[in-house]
Amino acid sequence: DDGPGFPGAKITPHYDSLLVKITAKARNRKDAAAKLIRALREFRVRGVQTNKSFLLNVLQNREFLEGEVTTGFIAANPNLMEPLKEKDRAQKLLAYIGEVVVNGTPKSLGATGDAPSSVDPIVPEIPPNPKQKKDSLKKIFDRDGPEAFAKAVRQNEGLLITDTTWRDAHQSLLATRLRTIDMLNIAEPTSTALRNAYSLECWGGATFDVSMRFLNECPWDRLASFREAVPDIPFQMLLRGANAVGYTSYADNVVFEFCRLAKEAGMDVFRVFDSLNYVENMRLGIDAVGEAGGIVEA
Repeated sequence: DDGPGFPGAKITPHYDSLLVKITAKARNRKDAAAKLIRALREFRVRGVQTNKSFLLNVLQNREFLEGEVTTGFIAANPNLMEPLKEKDRAQKLLAYIGEVVVNGTPKSLGATGDAPSSVDPIVPEIPPNPKQKKDSLKKIFDRDGPEAFAKAVRQNEGLLITDTTWRDAHQSLLATRLRTIDMLNIAEPTSTALRNAYSLECWGGATFDVSMRFLNECPWDRLASFREAVPDIPFQMLLRGANAVGYTSYADNVVFEFCRLAKEAGMDVFRVFDSLNYVENMRLGIDAVGEAGGIVEA
């Protein structure tokens, strides 16, 4: 159909609604076709007929890949019209989950009797923090600065650990949705159990954005609350170089001021990161952290 648009027109199953367009670019025809094939295989379109099967068949045809197509190409290859036999696993899984949510687990799977009772998680008891025999890394940094901190780290004979529970762990597993109160509830045992840690990664990355957009929290208040609850472990953040904690490059003075404020709010170790290891993008972050008096990790 060419899209009839008059009152009372009947839309046939073959109406070309142009749901989506895919464009691929590569160094040669075969590589471009491979990209298109992967993209098409990952598409899930339900409820309307599409030309997905036809396109996949064309993209895998030898004559097409070799550029030997003529005006009689489709007529000479009727197999191009053969439909795909998809397993539709995602749709079946959603249907099963909906069935279980609404009607409960099927009896055929052995689900008999009452539903299992809920179990509260077991929170381990952490003994009180013993008196430190030597100065902590946090105390060394606050008193003597980044150079003394680096020296203490190099002279340390044991294993130093960075705990990422408050940042990268829930960013990777829970879409960064841990609330400030969730982490403050475990701040005291965390401060005790990780008293000898190298750092506690708790800020930066996506936490800044998510706390404002999805949790309606202030990331600066979060950092200040953490610092008050855990005063003696170095805090660590992820700094995206010239992007700071955003998704675009910012002016140099913005990054410098951000690092200064972060240091004043309680941040210690700034892990400067660039997804492509582009040194010039990292250099701005490194310089900004150095001027703010923070610890540069890059």
